[in-house]
Amino acid sequence: MTKYYPEGYRVFKYFGKYHIAPFLRAFAKGLERPAKIIAIDERVDRGYSHTALLAHYGSVKNIKALHGVLVAKNYVSYAGKSLKFRLNNPRNFQYRGSSGIEAILVDDIITTGSTLLEAYEVLSRSGVNVLFALTIADAKEY
Repeated sequence: MTKYYPEGYRVFKYFGKYHIAPFLRAFAKGLERPAKIIAIDERVDRGYSHTALLAHYGSVKNIKALHGVLVAKNYVSYAGKSLKFRLNNPRNFQYRGSSGIEAILVDDIITTGSTLLEAYEVLSRSGVNVLFALTIADAKEY
């Protein structure tokens, strides 16, 4: 998978700048108050965090990235694992940010949706109003 190699840095930077940022720039025009981008688990693997790149380069006026605020305490690999495995081994996210904010979740891929759902639940319990989530891929099998 490209995200684990040096060229992945350029790929995720590209997606943040040329896909996420233009979408959020248009969305921001209708915002009544500023929002934050919260990347799912910005743990640095192999030199960079792919979700941090999406959040950083996706930042626009009135929607800025909050880095390092949603961190997993369980680092079990989900690659190639079933929904049952993922549900039995949750990420155990910890939120270290402010409450009373509006946020947009950012992740690289939706496989089962369990990670996004767990992140949403943790943020909601922490007083964060999650507006929606953005990903760059959906791993649905057709």
